[in-house]
Amino acid sequence: MSYHGNPCWYELGTTDLDKAGEFYRKILGWNVADSGMEGFEYHLAKMGDGMVAGLMSNADQEGEHPPNWVIYFAVDDCDRTTADIRAAGGRIYKEPADIPGTGRFAIVADPQGAVFGILQADMSQMSEADRAKANAGEGAFDQQKAGHGNWNELMTPDPEAAYAFYSKLFGWTKGDAMDMGDMGDMGTYQLIRHDGKDIGAIQPQGNAPVPAWLPYFGVDGSVATKIDAIKAAGGQIYVGPQEVPGPAWIAIGADPQGAAFAIVGPEK
Repeated sequence: MSYHGNPCWYELGTTDLDKAGEFYRKILGWNVADSGMEGFEYHLAKMGDGMVAGLMSNADQEGEHPPNWVIYFAVDDCDRTTADIRAAGGRIYKEPADIPGTGRFAIVADPQGAVFGILQADMSQMSEADRAKANAGEGAFDQQKAGHGNWNELMTPDPEAAYAFYSKLFGWTKGDAMDMGDMGDMGTYQLIRHDGKDIGAIQPQGNAPVPAWLPYFGVDGSVATKIDAIKAAGGQIYVGPQEVPGPAWIAIGADPQGAAFAIVGPEK
């Protein structure tokens, strides 16, 4: 299995680190704590022993952005992939830089404007077991575990051009395509695959204010119950509960600071 092109990390930029951490603890069961990184406040979210996400102030993000989630994809060579993105008409918000003990990363955008991250893991700093997990695509993205990334959805003004970009960059292929006509004139929901496994989808931008990647996090049990918890904790719900193929149920909303995210679970 190829590591290159696999979803590997989820990072929140927010206006209130402590309140955001408490919100996701209530909703997803995360244990959120300061990473201890010197000179930079960066919080890490865990499910059990596994790290699933990072939280930081959006004031430290490149460019001016409202609270947001950034999805990272693993790459074999951060510098080469950054150059490929630039050559393909993408934008580089954060040039490649090292994270001691973690790897090399960059923050970029595709030619249509959707922001994402790329991460070249420093395998030399990993145990043999962690290297095996990374190469198997296990970690923050795990469709079998609640509280982990479960699905990655791109909303874009040009789905075909976006697919061509990511397919060339990451080697993704097309899975099933679903007509969203029953949801209004929403076009086609095109599943995308990494090494033959569905990892997300590309769809028309629709009502999204800007082209964007939307992370879905897995939850146990009832999505409707989680919706109630999101509202009670100060979040918003835009869509759901809604049944999707799987079968599964989803909801799309935003945390109290305004960062959009979604949940997916086995029950309504």
